[in-house]
Amino acid sequence: MLARRAYIPEESLPKGSRRTWPLDVPCVAQLADEGMSFDKPITFLVGENGSGKSTLVEAFAEAWGLDARGGRAGRKYANDRPKTALGEMVRFETTTAGARQRSGTRTKRKGYFLRAETAFGFMEAVSGMQGYWEEDTSEMSHGEGFLTVFSAMFREPGFYLMDEPEAALSFQSCLRLVSLMYQLGKSGAQIICATHSPILASTPDADIIEVNEHGFHRAAWEDLALVDHWRRYMNTPEAYLRHVTEE
Repeated sequence: MLARRAYIPEESLPKGSRRTWPLDVPCVAQLADEGMSFDKPITFLVGENGSGKSTLVEAFAEAWGLDARGGRAGRKYANDRPKTALGEMVRFETTTAGARQRSGTRTKRKGYFLRAETAFGFMEAVSGMQGYWEEDTSEMSHGEGFLTVFSAMFREPGFYLMDEPEAALSFQSCLRLVSLMYQLGKSGAQIICATHSPILASTPDADIIEVNEHGFHRAAWEDLALVDHWRRYMNTPEAYLRHVTEE
């Protein structure tokens, strides 16, 4: 483990009302009030679009020193891009290993933020650069390219964040990512992943935090609304489809 808790110091909060973005997002308001603890090497943030899970994982990446657009520790994808408002506020309570890594030289800081919506542009931008991967991802499918990045960049004990990595992955590729994350968690790395995938969220020994309109709370995989909806849909798709196909 590298980070025990993410929080917002009182002095970093804006003066006056909290009714402005991002503090008007319930999960961010709860982060400001309570912080978010990390109890296991792998943490999943799950929830509906607009719940704020991607906002959180982006801010966690920035607070750790990673570029919000994606990329590896110690390097910037967009050097002139300022941090987001939440990224400026968030701080971490770290373990001894985490503090040692964050205070080390750029080459010793291990970490990566993979953001689905910018990943392909990033792959093109760093193609052929030293310290990334040797394969030409432009000749691969999106899913193959994602798995190449995972295999090349998520290899050492470090701090890894992902935002909806399942976007380009098939069922089998999701299972491959589960295997990679599980082994990485056992190696001393820490992973925080925002996802809509019940497959990724089922990774053994992972902690799951459900994000919704009320804030966030820990949940068991089988109790997730995400899992319940997929199970119901796969059993009786017509029960859902009739509501979206009726004129």
